[in-house]
Parts: sequence; C-alpha cells; structure tokens
Amino acid sequence: MAQAATPRFAGIVPPLVTPFDADENIDVEALRGEIRFHLTVGVHGLCVTGSTGDGQMLSIDQSVTVARIAVEEAAGAVPVIAGIIRDSTAEVIRYGLALKEVGVDALQVTPVHYLFQPDEDTTVEYYRRITEQTGLPVIIYNVIPYALIPATTVYRIIQEVPGVVGVKQSGGNIHQLADLLRAAPTEGVVFTAVDDLLYPAYLLGAGGAISATLTVVPQLCVEQWDAVRAGDHKTALDIHNRLLPIWRAVDGPNMTVRIKAALRMQGRNGGLGAHPLTPVSAAEETAIRAALVEAGVLAE
Repeated sequence: MAQAATPRFAGIVPPLVTPFDADENIDVEALRGEIRFHLTVGVHGLCVTGSTGDGQMLSIDQSVTVARIAVEEAAGAVPVIAGIIRDSTAEVIRYGLALKEVGVDALQVTPVHYLFQPDEDTTVEYYRRITEQTGLPVIIYNVIPYALIPATTVYRIIQEVPGVVGVKQSGGNIHQLADLLRAAPTEGVVFTAVDDLLYPAYLLGAGGAISATLTVVPQLCVEQWDAVRAGDHKTALDIHNRLLPIWRAVDGPNMTVRIKAALRMQGRNGGLGAHPLTPVSAAEETAIRAALVEAGVLAE
C-alpha cells in the first residue's frame, strides 16, 4: 500500500524572529541570513510575523516586507506562513490581503483578545470571513492565555470552515492539545507549540510544531522529528532532554530578545529587539549560554 502524501503544512515550521536595526527598522540582511540558515538545516516550512517575530508590533508595511523576503528566499521550496495578531476582523483581512499580494501560502491568525472574547458562533464566523475574503488557508493561532479558544470550538472551526487548515495549539496547555488530538479533526493539522512537551505531542499525534524552540535550535528539532517518524524513540527522548533546558532559559517576559541572544551566541544574527522590550540581563545571558552548552550546541 502506498504511503499517504505528507500534508503541505506539517513538520518542523520555525517561527522566525524579526531582526531590527538600531533605528528599529527591519534588518533585511539579517532576516535573509536567518531564513537561509533554517532552509539549510531542512525545516519543513517558515512562519514569519508571529509572536516570536514580534508580529503584534509590526505595521502592515513591515509585515509585508518580512513576508516578501521569506517568500523570495524560500522560492517555493517550503511553504511560508505569515502571522497576523490584530483585534478586529477588518484589520486581519486588511493585513491578509496585503500579505497575499507577496505570495505567502497561508495565514496564522490569533483570535481577537483585547478586553473581550467573542462567543463561539462569532469566533467561527471570524475565521470564516477571513478565509473567504482573503482566499488564503488559515491556521488558528490559539495562544492568548485569557482568550484561549476551547478545543470543542477549534474542532468545529476546522470541520466547518473549509479554508481553515489547522491549529497551532499554544499557551502551555497540553490538556487542550490532547483533547484536540483525541478529537482528530479530519480537515486540518494540529501543530503543537507546547515547547517543553514537543516529543509527547508527536506521540499523541501532533502533525508538527510551530514553536520558539524550533527557531533557537532548528537542526535539533528536525532531528527529533525525523527520529519520531523513524520510530527511534531513544534518540527522540535524548533530544527532548537536551531541548528542555533551552526552553526553560528563553521562556518568560521579553522572550523574543532572549531568543535573539541565543541566536547571537550561536553565531547567528537575529538583530536587535524593539522598544519597549527589556534587554537581556547578564544573569539571563548566563542561563541561556549554560543551556546551550548543556544541549551540546555550544562548546563549554
């Protein structure tokens, strides 16, 4: 019997940082360098302008610039997913249409969340309008801690809205991820973004990951994914134990600048953080470096 084709959106999809220069403009060359690095290590897709990419801080023009560069560098080798973090249906559609013009393959869209959370029917309609009016596939980005979409609603959206092709289940909620995987929606992929439990999520049936750890050490994450697919659980568990200290070191407030510090320690250029993100402290730098050494990514 022939194997089923791998879904277009699946596997290891790092959410890239957005490098800024000293004037808080997009550092185009740093961004191109990061994209090329990820492609070299064999990732299965690229996600830009998400929360790891400070998407909530980006203007529509900046978002388009980042997405255009990703599309150019990927050159069709892997899909490019562009994040939108806005608080009205109209704004999401406006961003989505602009991102469509530069050729992104899908959108990753948070629910609206500023001071309110729509009811279930309105949330379904929100994603329906976005897919219908942009004409692009959408991945639900279920990350907002105080506005998480319940697993039952996510399932309903994926089953009822043809343009919704999956969900990135984040927010540190392995229980909701487990509920989604048990429900097994037939029309879309469930990505994990529970960074300290990537390996268990794959065992439960997650179709891939879009999470910050993938951005810091994509080669290790690709190796883990390949090991799970090959049934080599000893290797997968060993990598899990190497990844865990890295996540613990970068997790927390101002995470994107911590991630950029981790990239810099590995000789990569993630650029600067944008104000008002708090710069990484000396103690945080020490913890990040120690985690990378423990993982075998840096020499001691």
